[in-house]
Amino acid sequence: MAKDLTTTVGSLTFPNPVLTASGTAGHGAELASYVDLSSLGAVVVKSLKAGPWAGNPAPRVHQVAGGMINSVGLQGPGVEAWLEHELPDLLAAGARVVASIWGNSVEDYEAAATMLADAPAGVVAVEVNLSCPNTHAGRAMFAHDPVATEEAMAATAGCRRPRWAKLSPNVTELVPIAEAARRGGAEAVTLVNTVMGMAVDPATRSYRLGSGSKGGGVSGAAIHPVAVRAVHDVHVALPDLPIVGVGGVGDGETAAELLLVGASAVQVGTATFLDPRAPSRVLDGLERWLAAQPETAVRDVIGAVHD
Repeated sequence: MAKDLTTTVGSLTFPNPVLTASGTAGHGAELASYVDLSSLGAVVVKSLKAGPWAGNPAPRVHQVAGGMINSVGLQGPGVEAWLEHELPDLLAAGARVVASIWGNSVEDYEAAATMLADAPAGVVAVEVNLSCPNTHAGRAMFAHDPVATEEAMAATAGCRRPRWAKLSPNVTELVPIAEAARRGGAEAVTLVNTVMGMAVDPATRSYRLGSGSKGGGVSGAAIHPVAVRAVHDVHVALPDLPIVGVGGVGDGETAAELLLVGASAVQVGTATFLDPRAPSRVLDGLERWLAAQPETAVRDVIGAVHD
């Protein structure tokens, strides 16, 4: 018997819980040659600032055990250029789109969100990236402080769409940050962004990334247990707050693990760099996993480890 993969994240319903992760699927339809974008729950695009942003100096990416470390620095064309040049092809591919925005200030977040107010209906939500460690602010992330988190989220109401707060694992207490995001208007939280790290070349005694002493963000399989713990603990403390789980999802089982601890959907990120078909593989694997379970619908396994 076919199982029901439909899931909800706040006020939104998706045909399945597998999404792409911001920063790993491009700004538009780059993955369309490898993946039927309409078959995924949604495509989350690379984070956009209100205006163009050059990002960090090269080198920007370095492979590490169990994943990668990056310091791309959120390079992007800006919201206006994205709406004009990138979004049309993405919508033509049948994708449900989650825009992602970021800023260096509360005013930046407000500006980017307001520019999305009149975006086409295919842009179903806005993920507010409060937690990238690769900007010139270094470790001074909004998502490291409840007050800053709430202020930035509140400033994004002008997008007139459901908002998800993408939070950082680089804090000692994540639950108060998630609570602050909800007070600021977040319908859901995305857990987690990259883990702060650094790589040095012993042969040259130099930093491996162009960001130098600021380091970068570690992603991939190595951070999966961190994501599982974050989703687990926030779900226990805030069971009515929807969670999108991300971090080291590379197959059906790692996706299922995040669902079982409380995520309503998952995002596939770093695995896509190794194989651009990864989101489809994860979806297929999740379907096979669910077929072997007693539950008839994916929504019935969400948070099941707590039962």
